[in-house]
Formats: sequence, structure tokens, C-alpha cells
Amino acid sequence: MKHVLTLPVALLLCAPSIPAAEQEFKPGAWVQLFNGKDLTGWTPKIRYSEPGENYGNTFRVEDGLMKVRYDQYKDFGERFGHLFYAKEFSHYRFRVEYRFVNEQCAGGPGWAIRNSGVMVHGQKPATMARDQDFPVSIEVQLLAGNGKDPRTTSNLCTPGTNVVMDGKLKKQHCIKSSSETLHLDQWVTAEIEVRGNKVIKHILDGNVVLEYTEPQLDERDDSAGKLIVDGKLALHGGTISLQSESHPCDFRKVEIMVLEE
Repeated sequence: MKHVLTLPVALLLCAPSIPAAEQEFKPGAWVQLFNGKDLTGWTPKIRYSEPGENYGNTFRVEDGLMKVRYDQYKDFGERFGHLFYAKEFSHYRFRVEYRFVNEQCAGGPGWAIRNSGVMVHGQKPATMARDQDFPVSIEVQLLAGNGKDPRTTSNLCTPGTNVVMDGKLKKQHCIKSSSETLHLDQWVTAEIEVRGNKVIKHILDGNVVLEYTEPQLDERDDSAGKLIVDGKLALHGGTISLQSESHPCDFRKVEIMVLEE
């Protein structure tokens, strides 16, 4: 399976830095959310820190890449982090190119090796508790294999949420996709199609590897319970964020196409 960068990094480095509030999101047009130079338009929220505090310089931009690094950590200490884009979206296609590099941070959990994610339909970072590990959201997992064993990517996890598949409400936390295994160090292009509360699709190389409907808050979850208003559970939109889960990774393109509702 080939995963090829469609725009050279040099072009991204030349892209103008436009504040998120001034970005134009015309339906049907791809818009770059990462300018290749800095974290303009993005806000970190790392567990045990306040929104906007980039503990340990976890999220950074070097060599035209958005990087997640832990060289300033003594121990991971369950400091799960997320980098939130400033705007919220409802109907869109989101695309990211990522890879995992190096070794996991000391103290990171075993399940988090070569593990990151894209969170969609998420809560705002300002509404997260200081010690909250994950935003209430729908997570599209970004995973890599160890070079020999099978491990799917673009799986689904549901922190504080549930979805419907095949007409049934799914309350299990994670569901595997039908993807093949993609190993460490290779660049992977992951795409997500989100249509409000109707359907979400996980796409790799143009193939849908997972699909579900009716994303909703899970009233059993304490963090989600604080977001429920008048008993309404359905999620129609929300924030998008990129994860920090203890294994270093790079992002070289982050883009979105807003869709007509």
C-alpha cells in the first residue's frame, strides 16, 4: 500500500499564516489547518494543565512538521494531551498524514505504543476538567504495527460517547476497522467523512474501513453527563483535535473540506 505526500513540505512552509477565525471554509474546497510554521489556530489541552499550556513543549513545529514529543518529560505520568483546532465543524471531510517515530515515552501505557488519534465531534478544551484524560468525543485511532504482528488502524474509540452500527447502539469502548496493518515509520494518510449526526466514515486509500451512525453522548459517563442539556444526547458537530498518547509522532498535512449539509 502506497501513501504518498501530495504536496511537498516546501510548499507548506511557504503557506501564509492565517488566523483560524479568518480562514474561509468554502464547501467543496480543501483548506490547510496546519501552516507548516507554527501552531496558529491550535490550542493544547494536556492532562493536569490548563488549556493553552503546552506542558513539556509536547506539541511543536520543526522542519515543517507538526510533532508530538516527550524529550522534556521525566515520565509520561498519564499526561494525555490533545491539540484542538479553534473552529468547530459539523459536515466535512478531514484528512491527516501521520507517522510514528522513535520510542515510546517512559511510563506510557502498553496499549499506547504507536498509538494516537483524531478526535471529532469533541467538547471544547475550556470545558474539560483539569485532570480529564480525554475529551468527550468520537476518536478515530491512528495506529502502527510492530513490523510483524497484525494491527488495524482507523479504529473507533468512544470516550464519553456511543454510536449506532447495523441498527444497534454500541456501548463498547473500541471497535476495530477492516484496515490492513501499517507499520512504524511509514507515512499514512487517514481520512474521515463526517455528516453531522447521520454518518461517520473512516477512509484509508479511498476505501471505507469503518462506518457508523448517530454519534451521541453516553449518559453513563461523568464527563459526558455534564454536557447533556435537556436530555438530548445526539452529537451534530464539535471540535477536532489531535492526540498525544505517549508515543512520538509527526503530522505533515492537516486539512479539511467543509461539505454542504
